[in-house]
Amino acid sequence: MNTEDNKTIIDILNEKNEALDRKELWLMSGMDTEDFNNAVSYLESKGDIIIIKNGKEKKISLPKNEGYLRATIVRHSGSFCFAHPEDESIADVFIPGASDKGAMPGDTVILRNITMEPKGPAGEVYKIIEKGSRIITGIYLKSPYGKDGMIQPDTGFAHSLPIVKGGSLKAKNGDKVKAAVAFDKKTKKINARVIKIYGAADSAKICADAIIDANGIPTKFTVAVKHEAAMAAAMPITDDEIAKRLDLRDEPIFTIDGEDAKDLDDAISVKKLDKGWELGVHIADVSHYVREGTLLDDSAMDRGTSVYFADRVIPMLPVEISNGCCSLNANTKKLTFSAIMTLDEKAELIDYRFEKSVIVSKVRGVYSEVNKIIDGTADESLKEKYSEVYDEIFAAQELAEILKSKAKQRGELEIESTELRFVLDENGVCIDVSERDRGNAEELIEQFMIMANRAAALYAKSAGIPFVYRVHEAPDPDKLEALAELAAVCGFNGRRLKEGVHQTDLAALINKAKETPYSRLISTQVLRSMAKARYDHRPLGHFGLSLEDYCHFTSPIRRYPDTSIHRILTDLVSGIPVDIISSKYDEFAKKSSKMSSERELRAMRAERESEKFYAAEYMTKHIGEIHQGVVSGITNKGLFVAIENGIEGFVSLIDDDRAYFEYNGTTTTKDRKSGVSYSIGDIVTIEVKAAEIALGTVDFSLLKN
Repeated sequence: MNTEDNKTIIDILNEKNEALDRKELWLMSGMDTEDFNNAVSYLESKGDIIIIKNGKEKKISLPKNEGYLRATIVRHSGSFCFAHPEDESIADVFIPGASDKGAMPGDTVILRNITMEPKGPAGEVYKIIEKGSRIITGIYLKSPYGKDGMIQPDTGFAHSLPIVKGGSLKAKNGDKVKAAVAFDKKTKKINARVIKIYGAADSAKICADAIIDANGIPTKFTVAVKHEAAMAAAMPITDDEIAKRLDLRDEPIFTIDGEDAKDLDDAISVKKLDKGWELGVHIADVSHYVREGTLLDDSAMDRGTSVYFADRVIPMLPVEISNGCCSLNANTKKLTFSAIMTLDEKAELIDYRFEKSVIVSKVRGVYSEVNKIIDGTADESLKEKYSEVYDEIFAAQELAEILKSKAKQRGELEIESTELRFVLDENGVCIDVSERDRGNAEELIEQFMIMANRAAALYAKSAGIPFVYRVHEAPDPDKLEALAELAAVCGFNGRRLKEGVHQTDLAALINKAKETPYSRLISTQVLRSMAKARYDHRPLGHFGLSLEDYCHFTSPIRRYPDTSIHRILTDLVSGIPVDIISSKYDEFAKKSSKMSSERELRAMRAERESEKFYAAEYMTKHIGEIHQGVVSGITNKGLFVAIENGIEGFVSLIDDDRAYFEYNGTTTTKDRKSGVSYSIGDIVTIEVKAAEIALGTVDFSLLKN
């Protein structure tokens, strides 16, 4: 594959903006015949070009010029499927079963003959460009007719798949399994073969095991990687190493984390100055221990991030590093990378510097304890524990309040969080669920980390070095239009919600909705209107935070992009010339950005999926209970209702033959027969009807108020 030859062909087609005769394109390319044919074959296999045949004549064109779409199959329903176009402005495309060419969920395809139907776009698969994994997880269902049974897939397929003869692997009815799927060209059906049995699917832990496996998340480190980690962790902090660093061991530095956190990768220090503050954010110097070119580094890049489940953490780095040498445990000498920032009375950043340092954290702070100190409810034992940093906590709170106020002024979006906290018993069974609280201490740390991340991005950008930025691009105009329509239906002014919208306009909408029943709906739709945050080697800005320059510097134990920029900034602070840094890290920054984005999405998907199983497991012990709830979503089939602990359940409105509900597409559904209607934000009384751990579903039924 010659990338220059490929680029030449694409550039010519882009310039001409029309289909070109194959020979004509070859002559324009200036390539020899073999190179041209190789490039055309490669580009066609990847779906980057289309070859149009008309008798003996062959023309080459770009897919977009012929009305073709690149898409990913996302749902398969037996007799039809849906594909999600790469162009986010286009809705999912309906594909009849006769036109899917055996494509399955996860496959990358080229679609053609796109038409706009009353229910949305429809089309057919022209070509499968890249097959998905063909590996699924699901529930094994024994057939009552003595056959090999079926698999009810967890995702992707909306129908059960028959198991090939002898392909059950002796699974028991109700087992969570992994299976390989294949398209049978003779029967035109998709079949499955069990390749792994996890255990009974009525356990959230077993279902989480399957989710981890299905998403390809590695759970074990190789012997070689563990050996390198042990060797790195055993490196002593010598006097010579300390002499090279800024010695902050006597400074009132401390950590604040959750009570159960073990990987403490950030510490803070705050000094009140005559005209402002000196803020220190001191981050574990992971790049000192995880060196470029090692198996340990390769493993960290491949994992990309730590993954957090209710019952476990799958760390990016072995525990010798994450919970050992790099964890900033109290009263222990630790190597750090410090961002030391000077802010004026208005908390404007007026100066910053980055230095390799050594610290001793004076106290292992806990969010709940620091919140008590801030709000004045701490007892004497807590005050004694924090005595060495007591004054600094209040200085930090004063600075954080100003930073938070400034963030609001510039339009930082405060999306309403629905993050759940799961409590498990000694057997790993979920026994309690609640919405996670955020107090002053949590917001304080968040504001300080944002400031350090911002300073790191400014430092790299001003130096002109390769870097890994955290970027969040402006919302899509079509999605903004949909948001404006929803805002209007809910009674809010949506006139400013269009292309070029400023963050303050979206923040104003969120704030107006806060004291209304539509608060969660508006927050969710604002979030959906925006692009996904990701990593990029270009400083494209962060829309959600309303910052031009931003990166992730503060969590190198659990995020590889942070480790990446620590390595790059280490060379910069060491005085290595910019041209050498550029040649050394240009490709690395691009690769790290791409892989970190992919791995983050993988982790988020797995975490989100696993939460459904734990929520369902908890609710199995509460069948028949009566709860007050809020209508949080509506579909043409029913209502989503959130109860006080944050768990959402579904209320089906199609079970009642006496009712005929019509959904208006936004906020309300109404029974044409009785006139009864339900809207987003309505308070309703529900009974917990059912909970299926294996499916991760919770069902409610409505009771009359």
